[in-house]
Amino acid sequence: FDIDAPRWDQGTFLGRLRHFLAITDPRLVLVPNAELERAKALVQGCRAGLVPPGSSQEQLHYAKTLYDSAFHPDSGERMNVLGRMSFQVPGGMALTGCMLQFYRTVPAVVFWQWVNQSFNAIVNYTNRNAASPISLKQIAVAYVTATGTALATAVGLNLYTKRAPPLVARWVPFVAVAAANCVNIPIMRQQEIIHGITVTDGDGNELGRSRRAAAKGITQVVMSRITMAAPGMIILPIIMERLEKFPFMKRIRVLHAPLQMLLSGGILVFMVPAACALFPQRCSLALADLEPELRASIVAERGDQVPYVYFNKGL
Repeated sequence: FDIDAPRWDQGTFLGRLRHFLAITDPRLVLVPNAELERAKALVQGCRAGLVPPGSSQEQLHYAKTLYDSAFHPDSGERMNVLGRMSFQVPGGMALTGCMLQFYRTVPAVVFWQWVNQSFNAIVNYTNRNAASPISLKQIAVAYVTATGTALATAVGLNLYTKRAPPLVARWVPFVAVAAANCVNIPIMRQQEIIHGITVTDGDGNELGRSRRAAAKGITQVVMSRITMAAPGMIILPIIMERLEKFPFMKRIRVLHAPLQMLLSGGILVFMVPAACALFPQRCSLALADLEPELRASIVAERGDQVPYVYFNKGL
C-alpha cells in the first residue's frame, strides 16, 4: 500500500475535485491536534513500510486526508488552523457575508476589507511554497500593500458608484477582493519569483530552482482564488437585490447579514474544492519553457530523459 499514491486521478479535474472535497471539508477544523499528530505518525510510518497490523485501507486513507488537510506538503509542519483550506468555508462565509451586507458606508467598507485582507494574508502565508523562506519585513510589505490596494479599490469604487444602480454598488467588494488577490499573493510569495522554486523530475529528484515555474504556480493560485470568490460575490448580490424587494424581507432586515452568510457558505462548500481543483497542485512545466541556464544544466546531466519538471504550486 503506497499511502502517497493519489486516491483519485490527479490528472483530471474530477479526480482533483474529489481529493479537495475531502481535504477542504470544514468539519476537519474540529479535529483535535492529538488526532492530527496520530495521523501524521501513521502516514510517516506507512512511508517507512511500517503499516500497523489490522489497519484497513479506509483508515489509512482517512489518516492521509487528515495529514493533507493540516500539514504543509513541503515542510510537514502543522499549519495554522486559520490558514488551512478546511477553514475557507467558515472563514470565507463570515467575511463574504459581511462584505456584501455592509457595503454602503465608507467606514464599513474599510473595516471589512481590512479584516478580509488580514485573513487572506494568513491563508497566503500558510499555503505558500515553504521551500522559499520569507522574512517578516516581506510579510509586512505584502500585507500593507494588499490591504491598501483593496481599500483604495473598494473606497474609490464605492464613491464612484453612488449614482450607479444599486446592484453595481453591491459588486464593489468582489472587484476589491480580486484586485487585492492580484497583489497580495505575488508579493507574499515574492521570494519564489526572485530566487525560484525547487523543481524535480517525475520521481521527485531535485533538478534546480526555476523562477518561471514560480511565476506559473503563483498565476494559477491567483486565478483559483478569484474563481473561489466570484460566484458568491457576483451571484449573491443579484439574489439579495431581488429578495429585498419583498415585504417580508423589509421586515427582517436584521437577518439579512446572517442570510447572506448562510448562502455564501452554501456556495463556498462547493467552490473552495472546485477552485483548488482547477489546476494540479503538483504542477508541471515543459523543459523547453525553463530558463535557458537551468534547461542547459538538466540536458547536460540527464539528456532528453526529463521532458517535464514538477513543483508544488501552493494553494
